[in-house]
Amino acid sequence: GSVGAVSMIALRNILIFLAAFLAVFWEAAFPGIRNVLGAQVSLLPALMVYAALSAGLTIMALLALVSGLLFDSLSANPLGVSILPLFAVGLLIYLRRDLLLREQAFAQIVLGFLASALVPLEIVLLLLTLGETPLLGWGSLWQWLVMSVGGAVVTPIFFTLFGWFNRVLGYRPVVETSFRPDREIRRGRN
Repeated sequence: GSVGAVSMIALRNILIFLAAFLAVFWEAAFPGIRNVLGAQVSLLPALMVYAALSAGLTIMALLALVSGLLFDSLSANPLGVSILPLFAVGLLIYLRRDLLLREQAFAQIVLGFLASALVPLEIVLLLLTLGETPLLGWGSLWQWLVMSVGGAVVTPIFFTLFGWFNRVLGYRPVVETSFRPDREIRRGRN
């Protein structure tokens, strides 16, 4: 029983980190959406929502660290600037996860929208605080909107994919019962 549960948790955590790697790779390698919409949809805030609602605090913090470093290494951001915004959004959700309706698609969409809206804002604030001069203009509002809506759309997809992996790769413990459908029950005085 507990060995299977531990292996399922380990598998889920490995899949979370694999998804982070693939998300960063996808954003860097396939600029098609960026070319069509004028903005790249960031998958990491949506993944942070999933991790904050499904994994422990340590995994969520490690995800922010690893995915932030991966993202920054392939972007124009200074290395490490994405870690704190990803962690802050994940921590806010993690601290309130008992109150959130994690299984509801509407809640996932709202959380994905908020996370995808807050992370870029926090990154811009950090860049300005560090003395960097990010390119900001009216087009930035469009990019921010595309990122926010994109994160809202992607978040329930992450929940669905991880739920599917859990069902396919996981096991269901057999619930034993004393009732046997082939057992005959005699009634009467005999």
